[in-house]
Amino acid sequence: MKILYATTLALALAACAQAPVQQPPVVPLADSFRDLPAGWSDGNAQTPQLPADWWSMYQDAQLNTLQQQLIANSPDLASALARYRQAQAATGVARSAQSPTLGVSLNGQRDRQSDLRPLRGATSPSEYNSGTLQFDLGYEVDLWGRIAKQVSAGEAQEQAAGADLAAARLSLQIQLADTLLALRGADADLKLLRDTEAAYKRQAELMTRRHDGGSASGLDLARAETQLESTRSLLRQRQAQRNVQEHAIAALVGANAASFSIAPGDGASFVTPVLPLGLPSQLLQRRPDIAAAALRVAAASDQLGVARTALFPSLTLGVTGGYQTSDFDRFARASNLFWAVGPTLAVNLLDGGRRKAQIAGAEASLDEAGQRYRSVVLTAFQQVEDQLTLLNNYEEAAKSDHLAASAAQRALDLATKRYDQGAASYLEVVTAQTAYLQSRRSELDLTTRYRQAGVQLVKAIGGGWQPG
Repeated sequence: MKILYATTLALALAACAQAPVQQPPVVPLADSFRDLPAGWSDGNAQTPQLPADWWSMYQDAQLNTLQQQLIANSPDLASALARYRQAQAATGVARSAQSPTLGVSLNGQRDRQSDLRPLRGATSPSEYNSGTLQFDLGYEVDLWGRIAKQVSAGEAQEQAAGADLAAARLSLQIQLADTLLALRGADADLKLLRDTEAAYKRQAELMTRRHDGGSASGLDLARAETQLESTRSLLRQRQAQRNVQEHAIAALVGANAASFSIAPGDGASFVTPVLPLGLPSQLLQRRPDIAAAALRVAAASDQLGVARTALFPSLTLGVTGGYQTSDFDRFARASNLFWAVGPTLAVNLLDGGRRKAQIAGAEASLDEAGQRYRSVVLTAFQQVEDQLTLLNNYEEAAKSDHLAASAAQRALDLATKRYDQGAASYLEVVTAQTAYLQSRRSELDLTTRYRQAGVQLVKAIGGGWQPG
């Protein structure tokens, strides 16, 4: 009966220590995404995937080249890879506790005893040699699953670090594509501003000749010069922005900004493909940051189990043996052999509440990991909906801007004709020119932002990452 009671108590304690791993908290999911652009759909029941080289869908040779350079040379990506290797090493350290440990020590010294040493024997020499070769074999019996839970937590942290690496790689790839799009938008805007500057320069020269000939007022000449210099100012500002974007791309791909350059281009070949969205519930399996957050919930749950096992005894099996002698010339003799074998059962009876505090801290860490998971999931749905809204509305806004630019062009043509015929002042021409330039720049800006929203949607749905 005593054995039965002891066994029952041990099993009950083990059950308390090995609580099941808690799952991430449930987050409410919608049935479908809102604000889908025309021609887009949630897709079928299977989880859709983007290709690993998702940027190839945008059919831009420059983007393909830069993405390859980023993967090969990015210091930020290399740092993320190093963090993943650190997590792998930490898991290896945790696994090592599941194996026995074997140590060896060799000690040789010359000793002298004090003449007044307490309990010194009458025949004990004052000086003698002391040599010891000792082997220590130890193994901790994982009674309560502490070591197993430490390994499980380490494996979850390692997998989370792997998902972090994928998330960092995707984030850098998206940042590169987004910055390149902004640079292409700047190129298109610069071309418009240069063409406008050239037209305003010709107009200012014509107005100067008219003023010198007495057919144009000084006010008209001043307005023409104002238009020209204002456009030149816009051109210089836009060029500065373009240069900064080029420098940012250089840093992303691990190149020196002083020797890095990208040839101008308007990005006309850059397309925005229809992306496979899938259902909202499938988003949980497509984003590496969500996977990392879920794995950290599992790791925190295991760490809570580890903290609880500190309340129970630990059992260590140990074997110690070797040779000990005062005669170095006859060291390895059977008479010099010593050994000790036996288990050690240890329990901490009083610790001032330290273990309970550690358990409370582990419970708080688990709660934090759960709430972090909820935050990541909710943010993921927000990001998808944000980009869908931008795509849907920017496309319609760009169409309106195109119509506005066409109307502004007609207004400019009419204003110029009326001025040439003497039916209107040059102020009317300047006003029409300003409206046309603003509408054309707005159209180009919306086109760029529409393309950027498509790239950001790739990030929102997890890119080409797949679990495992």
